[in-house]
Amino acid sequence: MGVVAAVQMNSGHVVEDNLVAAARLLREAKEQGADIACLPENFAFMGKRDADKLGVAEDAASGPAQEFLAATARELKMWILGGTINIRHPGGRRVANASLLFDARGKCVARYDKIHLFDVSIPGRNEDYRESANVEPGSALVVADTPVGRLGLSVCYDMRFPELYRVLVDQGAQWFSMPAAFTVPTGRAHWESLLRARAIENLCLVVAPAQVGLHSSGRDTYGHSLIVDHWGKVLACLPEGPGVISATVDLAEQAAARERFPALTNRRLVAQPAQVRA
Repeated sequence: MGVVAAVQMNSGHVVEDNLVAAARLLREAKEQGADIACLPENFAFMGKRDADKLGVAEDAASGPAQEFLAATARELKMWILGGTINIRHPGGRRVANASLLFDARGKCVARYDKIHLFDVSIPGRNEDYRESANVEPGSALVVADTPVGRLGLSVCYDMRFPELYRVLVDQGAQWFSMPAAFTVPTGRAHWESLLRARAIENLCLVVAPAQVGLHSSGRDTYGHSLIVDHWGKVLACLPEGPGVISATVDLAEQAAARERFPALTNRRLVAQPAQVRA
């Protein structure tokens, strides 16, 4: 048993202001009894232009956002998932959108670089996103031990690719983190459905901290941070505004459900070439 928290933010283009807001919300998570608190994607910086992230990118293992995460984890004696921050990529033309996990001693114990980048045009809207213009995609899946079980790390757009989560479960993941900055139209259409689907099909807890509201760039994000249990039940939701939600993680109940309803072990399809008949 343990408690996990999801932090919802309205981050802007001033890093210092975002860190102050994050500190307040992380303290609130601690007051709610959280063993681990998860921040949203881009928690430390949402630039006025997408290219602005190059100017605030940090070196690996150093920089204001990483120092903040380490110091706050030590102060609160609480694990923190640092949503994502921008880490310089070799060559300097793009950054990694990196999700960093810090333990209660302030040590970074895992890093996941977002694999699936948001290169889309929103149907029916004059909204275009080309994340790959400034972000280098990751290539490695990451599972890490935490006080509330083995965590499979992912970020936002990743949630549309169910094969990623199958591999994470095969590697022992007992819960998934999905920090996000979802657009409003796609959020209304798909956010809860995608999160509950990933939870149900993998019999796995899902924690999705989100950005919310109108940002200084003019971008509007959907919010609705969610914690969903292994059966697809919404344990907690924060529709609007910055804040914190939390829920108790019961891995024994989840394991029992996997035993009684063995959908994971009943799988028959594996990654094999299809047979093509002439």
